[in-house]
Amino acid sequence: MISNAFLRATLLATCLGTSLAAHAATLSFDQVRAAYRSSETVLLDRHGTPVQTVRTDAHARRGAWVPLAQISPALRAAAIASEDQRFLSHSGVDWSAVAGAAIGRANAGGTRGASTITMQLAGLLDPDLALTRGGRSVGAKIEQAAAALRIERTWSKDQILEAWLNLVPFRGEQVGVAAMSQALFQKAPSGLDAEESAIAAALLRAPNAQPAVVGQRACGVLKAQGRADACATAQGYAELMLARAATASADQGEQLAPHFARQVLKTSSRSAPPATLRTTLDAGTQRRARDALRQQLAELRDRDVEDGAVIVLDNASGDVLAWVGSSGDLSQAAAVDAVVAPRQAGSTLKPFLYEQAIERRWLTAASVLDDAPTRLHTPSGLYIPQNYDHDFKGLVTVRTALGSSLNVPAVRTAVMVSPDRFARRLVALGLPIRKPGDFYGYSIALGSPEVTLLSLANAYRSLANGGMVSAPRLQLPAQGAAAAPPVRVMDAASSFIVADILADNGARVPTFGLDNALATRYWSAVKTGTSKDMRDNWCVGFSARYTVGVWVGNASGAPMHAVSGVSGAAPVWRTVMDALQRSDVANEHPGRIGPATPRRAAAAAARDARAAPGALFQASYVVATPALQAGAPMPPPGVVAQAIAFDGHLEASRTEWFIAGTETTHVTLASAAGTAARLIASPDDRSVVAIDPDIPPAVQRLRFEAVNPPPPGAAWRLDGKRLGLAKPLPWSPWPGHHVLELIDAKGAPLDTVTFDVRGAQAKPLAPISGKTTSHHAAAPPAASSGALSPPRQVAAKERS
Repeated sequence: MISNAFLRATLLATCLGTSLAAHAATLSFDQVRAAYRSSETVLLDRHGTPVQTVRTDAHARRGAWVPLAQISPALRAAAIASEDQRFLSHSGVDWSAVAGAAIGRANAGGTRGASTITMQLAGLLDPDLALTRGGRSVGAKIEQAAAALRIERTWSKDQILEAWLNLVPFRGEQVGVAAMSQALFQKAPSGLDAEESAIAAALLRAPNAQPAVVGQRACGVLKAQGRADACATAQGYAELMLARAATASADQGEQLAPHFARQVLKTSSRSAPPATLRTTLDAGTQRRARDALRQQLAELRDRDVEDGAVIVLDNASGDVLAWVGSSGDLSQAAAVDAVVAPRQAGSTLKPFLYEQAIERRWLTAASVLDDAPTRLHTPSGLYIPQNYDHDFKGLVTVRTALGSSLNVPAVRTAVMVSPDRFARRLVALGLPIRKPGDFYGYSIALGSPEVTLLSLANAYRSLANGGMVSAPRLQLPAQGAAAAPPVRVMDAASSFIVADILADNGARVPTFGLDNALATRYWSAVKTGTSKDMRDNWCVGFSARYTVGVWVGNASGAPMHAVSGVSGAAPVWRTVMDALQRSDVANEHPGRIGPATPRRAAAAAARDARAAPGALFQASYVVATPALQAGAPMPPPGVVAQAIAFDGHLEASRTEWFIAGTETTHVTLASAAGTAARLIASPDDRSVVAIDPDIPPAVQRLRFEAVNPPPPGAAWRLDGKRLGLAKPLPWSPWPGHHVLELIDAKGAPLDTVTFDVRGAQAKPLAPISGKTTSHHAAAPPAASSGALSPPRQVAAKERS
């Protein structure tokens, strides 16, 4: 017989001759626990509610570290009974088990092992001591035993058992009690009963054994604990649980924010993902935003719409309260995060354009712009902007132009500001504009650049904050951590004026009507946008506390059918904003809206006055007076309110906001002849007119137009010949270079343009004596005091 003393002495002597110095620095329990990483990160909302679970380690599935006190006593007892019955009494090596194993090997046929829980832990902590496919050599076993002795000298038994249960593999990819308990029994480790604990302990020796074998071993564990009566139940339960676990996916709870979670982990400053991560998200707001988007998209399915996104920001902190990146199973591209996908901005950039012009004192909210057809020369040709409804409103104020999202006034403002200066402002606001303004030209005013919903919403948040810009926040800061200070990009006074325009439902009436999805009972400023070919719908706006941005479209870029910003994205925006407002009212004044303060009374009176029949329409459409609406921001220093009237009742008299020093009491309309850049409105200078030979010449006319009204006594003169008074005049194009003049009564030129006509030729003459004559252009028609007669030739296709 080999005595325990002999084995102990042999082991100690062997250890002196091995290279144990490499393992001398044993890790402490605290170091092991601190280095532990769950295979999944659970994202918590700002209140601690789980919102998303993300797998961050594909090699193994590990749950959060479970303290020993939270592990079922039944599991602890079953594990010790199965793996190391003398765990509580030995010092890391079970000398009796070693002797038994040695005798078994000497007798050729013994199978008993001698590895203790502490020795197994040593193998889990040091890969060099782990069990290999071919088994351990004698030297490796001796080193493992030596490591176990060192662990026992510095660790308590509870620490050893706790670390081992959290690090030991159980079955498949499940490592540790947290992953095993959830995967097999769908419960926490603290809730495992005796039969479940026996099954778990049986997996420790053969994690991937067949269910029937596991059941038999679980029965052996129960017998070792004196619970043989539970064997039959445990065997059947083991086969059922293991079969179900093989096909069932891990229950991760409600998954509210997959795209947000990806972005948080991507931008996290931590070197390794933690088990839990506290975010700025609000689970209730996230759920309401998701449901509002899905409901609206379900109603739009017959209009070729399947994707959308919603972002909600806290104005003061920049905290992201909701991040809905897609419509989920309604989409064929559910993995695409539309919150950060670049899309054409449409009319959502107009507020920043007008803000820049007002800030520079080039415009005020009462300035008059001409919403009339215009043609702008660009390096690539003429740019002719159109309004959304293909209609023109004539002379309008900036308030109406922005509120009704008129395109031509915006383009005129872009000419004033310049595309390059505007592009630089957009970059300063955080929008991902990659090209200089000249790349986009004047179309930048109508949103030709691509932006993301996140950056666009945050830019609107800067309007809500009086022109101050700061980055949105996805994680709650550590206690005591200082946030980066905001940066001023826009003037506070001009930002306030633009926000007031966006909150004015009356200013929207010419385009959107009085009853639209943008009108709220509380103060809110909002703007919609639709990109080219109806590929993108936007609705972005803010209240006193929140900024909400919505995008609706198709991830594929396919156009929608008859869907605008008001009918597509705006209903989602309104639903989310209403829910936020109701939540605030409920939290601040449970069961009531609030006391009838003088401010509330004034706001209610102003609303009632505007709602009175006939009070709104003093002109052809509504332009509301600034009023104290509930939640409206107070004007910053440098903003003054001034009563103003318009010449000819262009718009209703009202009280308007001005930057101090730019206010006026009356807007007088100058004559077009006195203010226009050119007196000849059409054709454009240096333009080229191409005649289509396949269209009858009688219907191909070039229209001569002057400003309306033209200067008194003005007349047309073409190529030195007087044509008549300066009324709109249709002219049949004649090939060649032409000079058109607008002259006064004395014949002195007031304005001059040149243009070229190409593509018109004379019809070939009939051949004489079998010979083909050459082509001759007929003489131009004689000039008269009225409209020109059509040319005598018939246009023909060019021949080589």
